[in-house]
Amino acid sequence: MAAHSGDDLPTLTTHSAGSATVKIRKGLAATASNFELDAEFAMPPGFTILFGPSGAGKTTVLNCIAGLASPDDGRIVVDGRVFFDSGQGINLPAQQRRIGYVFQDLALFPHLNVEKNVQYGLFALASNQRKQRCDSALESMRIAPLRERRPGEISGGERQRVALARALVMEPCALLLDEPLAALDLPTKSAIMEDLRAWNRAHRIPILYVTHSRDEAFALGERVIILEQAKVIAEGTPHEVMSAPRHETVAQLAGFENIFDAVVVAAHEERGTMTCRVAPHLELETPLVRAAPGARLRVGIRAGDILLASVQPSGLSARNIIAGRVLSLEQRDVIVAARVDCGAEFSVHLTLAARDALALQPGREVWLVVKTHSCHLMSV
Repeated sequence: MAAHSGDDLPTLTTHSAGSATVKIRKGLAATASNFELDAEFAMPPGFTILFGPSGAGKTTVLNCIAGLASPDDGRIVVDGRVFFDSGQGINLPAQQRRIGYVFQDLALFPHLNVEKNVQYGLFALASNQRKQRCDSALESMRIAPLRERRPGEISGGERQRVALARALVMEPCALLLDEPLAALDLPTKSAIMEDLRAWNRAHRIPILYVTHSRDEAFALGERVIILEQAKVIAEGTPHEVMSAPRHETVAQLAGFENIFDAVVVAAHEERGTMTCRVAPHLELETPLVRAAPGARLRVGIRAGDILLASVQPSGLSARNIIAGRVLSLEQRDVIVAARVDCGAEFSVHLTLAARDALALQPGREVWLVVKTHSCHLMSV
């Protein structure tokens, strides 16, 4: 990897309260595909979610902090300790940085039992200290009864807990989690998230958590950072960032299933709305933004924000009532995802009861009801 420039260098600095700021500029050139990291954000104690599409540079950011990737030039400082400084020739090995890191593939040792996996990084401590720390980590992750078993003898969720315990046992100054729950079912994931929240309440260190899951971001994140093409494009609380996204990437990650090209047809300043054309014979009334007729935008609508009717509605406050035809219905657990052709194809989420009450089936004529303020406008 190669970083560029002497002034705008990769830097991580933590303050006395345990918060951290990350500044990575003029980037890193990866061996497989070149890209430049240009990221600067705050990491207070607690969960900061690093969110973005594959290839955005999320894991590279984590690897630089952990010491598993070394820029040719740069500086990384944590809590006053210099981890990396090319000018001074300093590059602390990862094991000396006291950074907890849980990888996507967990990297457990298959020949060691749970207890020895968790104790692996504590070889420099006395045996009684190793045992005390290990016992505490096993209890935190609720896996003490599994201490004698090997990774191949326990479930995927239990292996995930072992990997987390191994990171926590180091009493890290910061914790890096790279999609730690991606392969787990919802009940297992929910239980582990609750234990992580409890550990976080007790320790309050900076935790940088990489995920593609909107549910995880909302459940754990105190702050969210959106990374796209190795640049930070949005940051704030999960609600701030994902409830009214300004970028299409953020909209996709935030669960806006319907995203359309749009052309501004007219502005209605007296009522605070405007008309946008999203298909040759389909127009939507959207919130008013600063855009002249003819301007090109993108419109995002969540599938769960669309109401569906089997007869044409009347007397509603919603401004968008759109005729369409059901293309398909797919049951996803307790939700039904309907594809509806209205001149543009919409995705609509409804309950099993709603599907049955409306007698929905492919080919059925329906009407979509979309409130004006459910239409989120983004720049192209």
